[in-house]
Amino acid sequence: MKRVTHWLTIWSFFLTLSSGLNHALAVDAPQQAGLVAQLSIEGGIGPATQDYIERGIQKAEAQQAEFIILKMDTPGGLDSAMRAIIKNIANANTPIVTYVSPSGARAASAGTYILYASHIAAMAPGTNLGAATPVQIGGFSPPDIKPNPASRPNSTSDDVSETDALKQAELDQAMQDPSKRKAINDAVAYIQGLAQLRGRNTEWAEKAVRQAASLSADEALAQNVIDLIATSRADLLAQLNGRSVTLHQQVRQLNTLNLQVVEIAPDWRSRLLSVITHPNIAYILLVIGIYGLILEFFNPGAFLPGILGAISLLLAVYAFQLMPVSYVGMALIILGIGLIIAEAFEPSFGLLGLGGLVAFVIGSVMLIDTDAPGYGIDLSVILSFTLLSFIALVMIVWFALKSSQQKIVSGLEALVGSEGRVIDDFDHKGLVLMHGEHWQAMTNVPLKKLQQVKVIGLKNLVLQVEPLEDNDRKTEDVS
Repeated sequence: MKRVTHWLTIWSFFLTLSSGLNHALAVDAPQQAGLVAQLSIEGGIGPATQDYIERGIQKAEAQQAEFIILKMDTPGGLDSAMRAIIKNIANANTPIVTYVSPSGARAASAGTYILYASHIAAMAPGTNLGAATPVQIGGFSPPDIKPNPASRPNSTSDDVSETDALKQAELDQAMQDPSKRKAINDAVAYIQGLAQLRGRNTEWAEKAVRQAASLSADEALAQNVIDLIATSRADLLAQLNGRSVTLHQQVRQLNTLNLQVVEIAPDWRSRLLSVITHPNIAYILLVIGIYGLILEFFNPGAFLPGILGAISLLLAVYAFQLMPVSYVGMALIILGIGLIIAEAFEPSFGLLGLGGLVAFVIGSVMLIDTDAPGYGIDLSVILSFTLLSFIALVMIVWFALKSSQQKIVSGLEALVGSEGRVIDDFDHKGLVLMHGEHWQAMTNVPLKKLQQVKVIGLKNLVLQVEPLEDNDRKTEDVS
């Protein structure tokens, strides 16, 4: 009994010592650095950007990030993608700090809405935001607003009033169209709601939509459009320390000391979606898909052109459903390729092909609505495929001309001039053996069995023949 008590005493002593050491190490060990996640928006805002931001916010929240820095440099993008990103920001459980950076970057069009929706809006010196007028797919563009003379030196009040009157007249004219008026009013209400939610300037928000107004970083800070100007990410973190934000009706104070910034890059799905929905790639997939299926129809059983064409065409259709597409442009591309193919079946010495080439070029230029920021097709891509189509057209015309000058070697017409043998004696109509086949034949002279004959004509699948020996004899008499 005493031995058991002795061992229990020793064991208790070691447990107490171990607990004390663990506590001391926990007190003396440095606190683990918090996490700040950084996402980046560069270029046009589309479905790929939407997918990346949504997944990035979820990943940052799973890693228990203190807040998220959304670094942005964008000319704008699609309204549907923009609204989806704003929903993700509004419903996020982590504060979102949008930072327009580096110098020379912009938050135009859709970027202005995202900046207004963020919990904290920051800009680097030399950046700008604004021009948030909605652009309607199909050709509607914001009114042509001329520069305000008040922003130029030596301007007069008369110049200012004249320009303001011109602006108002242009806006009134644009607002007469019900569809334009509906789109603009909806955008104004949307951005004003975001401004009220974050306590920012609602009057300028309306100007950004109705008048396509823009501001530099300094002007935006002075007019309460943004919260701060930061020269770098380190400066941004320093200015955010101790700042309070409202997140789901709860005030949270940011602590940026000893924070580790982790950049969240797009995953493979977002990268793939970004590649497919790029206007240039979608255009290339469309052309490859159409040509691939055409080659498969010309050569049934080749498989590779058909498989490649079908996959490319399906990917192109998927991409075009997510982009502002001009269906007239797509129809012109299909018409142009159809005319080029028709040139191969009905040779017109290039007339159909040239018409198809013109339709192809015009349709390519019109395919993607270039008024949507970041969604134009590079002219070099269009010219490259136009050149390939032109080469294909020249080859088609060349082969057509070459084949028209060659002797016919197949079909019924190829029998004319051929030699055969008489099967049985006949005087007017009988059978001859021609190319291993029995043919009905007519002659003006009697023919003997196994006699050599020559085809001189064809009518209703009946051969017109004459003795080969007579032809040779006539030739000798003439000579």
